[in-house]
Amino acid sequence: MPSHEPEPSRPALPPARAPTRAGGFGHIEAWIFDLDNTLYPASCNLFDQVDRRIGEFMVQFLQIEADEARRLQKQYFRDYGTTLRGLMTRHAVAPRRFLDYVHAIDLSPVPPSPALDAALGRLEGRKIIFTNGSEAHAENVMARLGVGRHFEGVFDIVAAAYLPKPEPAAYASLVERHRVDPRAAAMFEDLPRNLAPAAALGMTTVLVRSDADWAQAGADGDHIHHVTDDLVAWLEAAARPRPG
Repeated sequence: MPSHEPEPSRPALPPARAPTRAGGFGHIEAWIFDLDNTLYPASCNLFDQVDRRIGEFMVQFLQIEADEARRLQKQYFRDYGTTLRGLMTRHAVAPRRFLDYVHAIDLSPVPPSPALDAALGRLEGRKIIFTNGSEAHAENVMARLGVGRHFEGVFDIVAAAYLPKPEPAAYASLVERHRVDPRAAAMFEDLPRNLAPAAALGMTTVLVRSDADWAQAGADGDHIHHVTDDLVAWLEAAARPRPG
């Protein structure tokens, strides 16, 4: 399931907070990254394509008008965490059929990122993708960015038994499957609410900020430990020098 579906809200943005060695990143052994609008800039607008295809899927599957599909899409997102979970619960939609359809998008707006590739290469420790989307979508995006070689795995919505972030059970499953010590992990997200369960487990959290109105709720919460407008620059600052 796509990682984001917009909801109206716009509190004041918190100031960006850069990583510091004094903040203690030497203990981090696992770096956990959301995918959409985190690993690549939100300005790529991939979600606009996904959002449109969700609506198309609902029109075709439910045989309803576009306006009604839009209404239900947002209602299910609010009530169930993702539109997919609402469709599964209310209409017995086959989840893989949905995921394949909504992720059949044009990735050309995402530019290859040699800078991100280099920054991830300098970052010691394991790296994992944690997404409400599908593994195939994550692999396609990583291939487009040119960073797939750095990640040991993708924990997607299927691995989470279709429980989306911010459901705490999804985080517990991630920790168990990938044998992550939350106290030695850092998580990166563009949605503040998705960092709350990570912080509750003891993870260090990093909000990768976007200007989207619907991505601001909770951005000033105590569960946000670091804030950045530039993921690559943040990683470069946080990277520890390799021994020798």
